[in-house]
Amino acid sequence: MSRKTVITCALTGSFDTPSKNPAVPVSPQAIAQSAIEAAQAGAAVVHIHVRDPQTAKPSMDLALYREVVERIRERDGDVILNLTTGAGGRYVPGEPDPAQAGPGTSLASPEARTRHVTALRPEICTLDVATMNFGEHTFLNTPAHLRAMAARIAEAGTRPEIEVFDLGQIELAKHLIAEGHLARPPLFQLCLGIPWGAPATPETMLQMRDRLPPDAVWSAFGIARAEFPMVALAATAGGHVRVGLEDNLYLSRGQLAPSNAALVEKAATLLSLLDCAPATPTEARVLFGLAPR
Repeated sequence: MSRKTVITCALTGSFDTPSKNPAVPVSPQAIAQSAIEAAQAGAAVVHIHVRDPQTAKPSMDLALYREVVERIRERDGDVILNLTTGAGGRYVPGEPDPAQAGPGTSLASPEARTRHVTALRPEICTLDVATMNFGEHTFLNTPAHLRAMAARIAEAGTRPEIEVFDLGQIELAKHLIAEGHLARPPLFQLCLGIPWGAPATPETMLQMRDRLPPDAVWSAFGIARAEFPMVALAATAGGHVRVGLEDNLYLSRGQLAPSNAALVEKAATLLSLLDCAPATPTEARVLFGLAPR
């Protein structure tokens, strides 16, 4: 019997990718349509950021999240929604005073970063247990902020997907679990290849897997050209997988991905060659410890 593997599709992200691939969805209508297509292709979970429809820049607007969620639910009541809480964590030191926030800073309170989770109550949302250099800016998530966000996520009845980008962040997550701020069994996402986090290599993924709590359920992804090698490795190493235009713009070398669905279809094909099968949303709820629908 094929092992059931959950495919998460990360639809749009927050970086300047629409200028590099026009298939990256921007408007609420386009993001919702892309989610429906990804689910039809085999994704059990869709991971959602929102963008300003006029500028394509990342947004924290509750109305945009609400529109995306409602549009998806009008057409698909089964796919699992995973909303980001990563927005609001960016800090860019100002010039000449680095103590003052510079242009590009989005740093916001735990309440602001989880407002859409409290209002919309998705089944899953991300929780980035990570403070790090993220490209040229700082991604800032202090333990105190993480505790406050975890409390609001729990109050919403939402399961946090704990995103970690390096080994030390797993240790912080285990500390928060031990304190009781994150419930067991935990759900982890290993994020690989992001500058300047852990590289997307087999050695790194397996070391991070081996540092997780014994009862953890985990997925992993690699960005750019590492996306599909990490799909194969995660699936064969006992984890679940993630693909999507947030993480990778290409279907193959030199060929832009025409849609999120195309990336999901390629992941599903790869899984089939490894004697794995994409989990349905119902199966994914069991695997991820979510309440049945």
